Amino acid sequence: MARSVRIVSVNVNGIRAAVRKGMTEWLDASGADIVALQEVRATAEQLAEALPGWEIVNDEALQKGRAGVAIISRLPGVETRTHLGPEPLDASGRWIETDFDIDGETVTIVSAYVHSGEVDTPKQDAKWLFLDAMERRLVELKAERELALVVGDLNVGHRELDIKNWRGNRKNAGFLPRERAYFDRFFGPEGEQVEGVDGSTGAGLGWIDVGRRAVGEVDGPYTFWSMRGKAFDTDSGWRIDYHVATPALAERVTSYSVERAPSYDTRWSDHAPVIVDYTLGA
Repeated sequence: MARSVRIVSVNVNGIRAAVRKGMTEWLDASGADIVALQEVRATAEQLAEALPGWEIVNDEALQKGRAGVAIISRLPGVETRTHLGPEPLDASGRWIETDFDIDGETVTIVSAYVHSGEVDTPKQDAKWLFLDAMERRLVELKAERELALVVGDLNVGHRELDIKNWRGNRKNAGFLPRERAYFDRFFGPEGEQVEGVDGSTGAGLGWIDVGRRAVGEVDGPYTFWSMRGKAFDTDSGWRIDYHVATPALAERVTSYSVERAPSYDTRWSDHAPVIVDYTLGA
């Protein structure tokens, strides 16, 4: 029997720090069924200690105290995978996918944490490799599963609507034309040739940007604000946290929201939770 399932994505900027700042109270009141976490910066044992009572699967970064992704849920997953691509791809702590059986329907949920990158450095090279692998996996995943969802901190603002200061960031990682062109293809009509904002062409993959579909052609709503300066107070943010759904799953969306903290001093992360309700179950 179909029911509403609340799926949340949030970059916690360190799970132990987030819990100290009030994340647990927020989580208890959120009504979330499944929560995808990024930048957890913790071991499996530390996650279990920080989040008692949840089913937890995670993938740690090779470098201690960095990155890390997890999926926590009120129901156990059926199968979990963390492999995204061959070496030297740095996907450790950046990609985890779990299949859930929800009242007879199988849904695959991915928590992804794309590299932030830095222009003309090895950090940006790692981001290109990751985005290439992600593009390949999106093709595979869509072919494998009618109901699939990739959520997380994807560290790219797709369009000018997604960044408050887009003019000042056109040459910065996170808003480079080449980065944005990946998203042009991700969200382009499946099989059609799509011209990217950088002038490149490639096949559209047919995935749906749930947030943009829900809110329409408006600025934001932003999901990340730097801890520095007055970015949060002036709402100088970025929409870089996504729910990316297969078309069949996107049709199941009943609500979408970004839960911005009421004030700077009540934040428990520099990102806001992205909350979406889906109707699931056979």
